Amino acid sequence: MKAKMKRRFVLCMGAILLTGTLAAQTPVPEWQAGVDKVKSLVKDNLDQASEEAGELLKGKNKKNVELVTSIARVYLDAGKLTEAEAYLEKARKADHKAPEVSVLEGDIALARKDVGKACQLYEQAIYFDPDCKEAYLKYAQAYKSASPAQAIEKLQQLKAIAPDYLEADKVLAEVYYANNHFGKAAEAYAKFIDTPIATEDDILKYAFALFLNHDFEKSLQVAQKGLQQNARHAAFNRLAMYNYTDLKRYEEAEKAADAFFNDSDNADYSYLDYRYYGALLSALKKYDRAVMEYGKALEKDSTQNDVWREISDAYEQDNNYARAIIAYQKYYDSLDQDKKAPETLFQLGRLYYGQGTSTDTLAVRPADRKAALQAADSVFTLVSEQAPGSYLGELWRARTNSAMDPETTEGLAKPHYEKVVDILLAKNEPKYNSALIECYSYLGYYYLLKSDYPASKEYWNKILAIDPTNATAKKALDGIK
Repeated sequence: MKAKMKRRFVLCMGAILLTGTLAAQTPVPEWQAGVDKVKSLVKDNLDQASEEAGELLKGKNKKNVELVTSIARVYLDAGKLTEAEAYLEKARKADHKAPEVSVLEGDIALARKDVGKACQLYEQAIYFDPDCKEAYLKYAQAYKSASPAQAIEKLQQLKAIAPDYLEADKVLAEVYYANNHFGKAAEAYAKFIDTPIATEDDILKYAFALFLNHDFEKSLQVAQKGLQQNARHAAFNRLAMYNYTDLKRYEEAEKAADAFFNDSDNADYSYLDYRYYGALLSALKKYDRAVMEYGKALEKDSTQNDVWREISDAYEQDNNYARAIIAYQKYYDSLDQDKKAPETLFQLGRLYYGQGTSTDTLAVRPADRKAALQAADSVFTLVSEQAPGSYLGELWRARTNSAMDPETTEGLAKPHYEKVVDILLAKNEPKYNSALIECYSYLGYYYLLKSDYPASKEYWNKILAIDPTNATAKKALDGIK
């Protein structure tokens, strides 16, 4: 019995990718050349392939499970499922308890899209031989999308009996990666990534898993390792650009971007590639080019409305408020109604305020400032109405009206600052002290201009109650005396 189990273990192991010395020492069966001949014939001359297979299975070879399953696999790999099932039946007659027979039957079931049956058969192979690693791996691969928890459990069972078996880590990494568990995927990839079983695709997915887990430095190191092997690899160049950008190493990111867009083979650019490039160029203060790249991102995927907000940001940083407002309005208009929150609308008002208070006469004509401030006031009014419990709408109405009344002759900002004071005093939280000081400063100055010195002193003293060292309040009080 022990000898039979040992034979089955060797046969089952022979069907999977082995590493190191074991694979090198496994002898090639004397019948392998015959199987290779069947393989060369099966696509174009099915009858001759069948004759060759029949010759191979004469005599004692009828009972050779490894040979019979190898022939069955030739037909399975060629998509000849009926013929594969016929040889499966021969293998079952030779030894129905051989684990490789159950694995083969599971593979045929999988080819017929019956994942449940396939996994039952892989379980059966494990029952016949608990050391049949191939069955664990195939079970996990079959279930990695349909039932990742079961796939992970099966791989953990395999790791329990073979802790150093790197193929288990490889499939475990695939399962975690396919199901967006990038932290765990990275841990699994790390265990085999520097061994011969790691492919270029493994290295790439490891780098992406690290990137998606926000380990940009390590992801960059892995991407650079891939680029050492193939400097024109598009995905590794993409990752280099992404990681350098997220690490704020912008000059290196620009070089990586140049390699990605101009010196990569078979590159298939996505909206995110152009969006990253736009963000990079914006960080480098190359705003015109940034907007061009953002435009390409929208051409790739017009549903990505956040890109309009980023275009607006680029224009704003370039002091081009008119275009920033247009872009932001497109962003705001594209949002679903439930996402048009007060804080989203607030940013539009802030852009109008920026345009109305800009000192750049080349970017904003003086005649346009008043209209921009009026628009800002209208937007902040809506913000106040939509968020009555918040002070921000009224505070920015106050600032906007103060800008429209720079000499404070009309006191346009006064009712808004007074309303802010009422809201903030009710909150009674120290974090609002700076806003209160702003309100009290305006009101103190307003009453000072009106020669209402008692009222003015009251507000300057309120500032000193919050901040005893406030120089502006002290100077104002000294002047009143």
